[in-house]
Amino acid sequence: MANKERLTAYLVEEQARFYRLAYSYLKNREEALDAVQTAVCRALERQDSLRDSTALRTWFYRILVHVCLDALRLRGRTVPFPEEETGGYEDPEPLDGSLARRVDALAPEVGTIIKLRFYEELSLKEIAAVTNCNLNTVKSRLYAGLRQLRITMEGDME
Repeated sequence: MANKERLTAYLVEEQARFYRLAYSYLKNREEALDAVQTAVCRALERQDSLRDSTALRTWFYRILVHVCLDALRLRGRTVPFPEEETGGYEDPEPLDGSLARRVDALAPEVGTIIKLRFYEELSLKEIAAVTNCNLNTVKSRLYAGLRQLRITMEGDME
């Protein structure tokens, strides 16, 4: 029972971070809110699969990332309606819109690692657990992505 209470408290406390991450993938308020809701429901349904309560953060981020990637795959098969202006959550504004666009332009597996490392401040070990990749793979993708970002930014400065 304590695990359920801990999970619930974590989900409530970190909901703004979850929304920000989902929005960084989906770029749509409604889809991001739906993704967070779906991830929360899956987490509550599958809470018994969490064996180590200290891994709660990486366990939930893995669920949320998969939900976002599924939504992107589904989006490729549907035609989206224009987004209506509604109240509620505000869209997170990145500090540098051009940098956010450059991160989005990276290969999805590289962009995910950069978002988890710098937007969500996960450790490399936590990112390896979330992405189900080897730690060395995470490191090489992170550094390759940073190198690509640096090259594109230097090209714009010339």
